[in-house]
Amino acid sequence: MNATTISPTFPLETEKKRTSLWAWVTQAMRSQSAWLTIVLMSAAVLGIGWLDYITGFQVTLLVFYGVPIFLAVWWAGNKPGLLIAVFSGVVWWLANMSSTRQSTQGYAWNLANRLFYQCALVFAVSALRNKHQTDAARIQMLEERRQLEKDIVSVSEHEQQRIGQDLHDGICQQLAAIGCAVRVLAEDLQAQGIPAAQDATMIEGSLQQVVIEARNLAHGIFPVHVDRSGLAAALAGLGKMTSRLTGTTIVVDDCADLPLDTPEVSMHLYRIAQEAVANAVKHSGATEIRISMQLSDHGLELRVEDNGRGISATDSMRGEGMGLRTMHYRAQALEARLAIEQRPQGGTLVNCRMPLKQNPQEEPS
Repeated sequence: MNATTISPTFPLETEKKRTSLWAWVTQAMRSQSAWLTIVLMSAAVLGIGWLDYITGFQVTLLVFYGVPIFLAVWWAGNKPGLLIAVFSGVVWWLANMSSTRQSTQGYAWNLANRLFYQCALVFAVSALRNKHQTDAARIQMLEERRQLEKDIVSVSEHEQQRIGQDLHDGICQQLAAIGCAVRVLAEDLQAQGIPAAQDATMIEGSLQQVVIEARNLAHGIFPVHVDRSGLAAALAGLGKMTSRLTGTTIVVDDCADLPLDTPEVSMHLYRIAQEAVANAVKHSGATEIRISMQLSDHGLELRVEDNGRGISATDSMRGEGMGLRTMHYRAQALEARLAIEQRPQGGTLVNCRMPLKQNPQEEPS
């Protein structure tokens, strides 16, 4: 079964295309000289004035005059907008002069009202334009901040991988070589009947234990099996290693390999589970921790629950610890929902729900 998410509908895609086209046109016009906008909008006003002349004074085209004024302000700013507003008033005056039945004073008063509303439109659109620019700058700042956070986590992840790889391939190998040398020394001492052979044997045993712990540490820093199809195996390894090092019973439910998009997704989920297990071991006093993953039509759900003291609602909302903040950030990077709450039967539940996207070329089975 392939997990699916609701794909965008055709009207939504059409709306996105329209928005992108409008943004592209706006950016293109703002990059040009303001005089280009003034010339184009003046031509548009003259066209509207010609229609106004044909239809006569009885038919008002005030709304249509507002369109070039709006575009002039949106693309070029206040001064071009005011210029087009005044020009629109002049064109309206000339277009309806021959068909109006008003007195000169009444006609002039009508023109003054039009200019007032058109100038008010200029300042209203200008305020909207400023707000739009402020919001765009704020969104860009948030996107840059999010990208910076992503880069920091990525650099940290790569540095952990490098340290884990160096630890596994460098120090562990050197310790193993020293252990072999100590074993040879112990055998030589035993052959010579020297009592220090027993001490050499003890040193060899200690070195072997250090090598095991260093390798476990290296695998914790750099879980080599966390990839597109090995998240379940990596979580099982996490449970075994943590249980062996801490003595806490950790149960990892059997999970089928999941069709995740990239290794980074698997790594984020693994780190969330790793941090949740570490918090449960350090702070909850739990004697049993359970890790499970469930796949449904709604997406993937990762659960880490323990039978410890539990976490208060205030602490879970606060998220003051670096670990909790990192967990929340990783969930945001996955567009997932992370919930940390008390279990009804006691203990803490860490629940991460992530939607899975189906390949558009694949059909759900």
